[in-house]
Amino acid sequence: MYERPKLTEEDGHRALRGHVVDKALLARARYGPEFGPERVLELLADPDLVRFPTRLEFTETELRPGEFAHAQVSAQGPRAGFTLYVHREFERRPELLSLLVAYHVPSINYLDIAGPEEAELFGATLHGLDVEDYYRILCELVDGMAGPKGPELTAELALLLEPSLQHARSGEVSTGAPGRGRHGCGEGCGC
Repeated sequence: MYERPKLTEEDGHRALRGHVVDKALLARARYGPEFGPERVLELLADPDLVRFPTRLEFTETELRPGEFAHAQVSAQGPRAGFTLYVHREFERRPELLSLLVAYHVPSINYLDIAGPEEAELFGATLHGLDVEDYYRILCELVDGMAGPKGPELTAELALLLEPSLQHARSGEVSTGAPGRGRHGCGEGCGC
């Protein structure tokens, strides 16, 4: 007689992380490795990669202090879509947009099941980075939001993103088509 394997919660987390990596690799193959603003909007509009319709809006009023972005589900529910609110500081830095958007794709795709680990894994995989490097980049950007020059990267971290930044600097962003994690998300970045 066939006995069903007993799956644990960790088995579920492993499967989720595998799916997150698969989606990030597919997104990188389709839209990367250079992520200009136009490619970010294409990624958000791709139903193979982003489960629910998502539009991008630059604002400060919909964000908590210190928060770089937040994915807000429609009042009608996920099937009606999400608005991804991104801090207005990043409207002037479109070459950094993909780093911020990538962090929120898992919370849009998997809702409350995805946490900071999945967000970091997706963003790092999408950009071809180590998870800790991706985390350091986000922390530096968030910490720089309050600075006089706005969000900036140190030379060391900018080098990690150089191909993506070179291409993305040429683009402009026009807006168009819920989990809060450990950085840039209203909890304060203490990196």
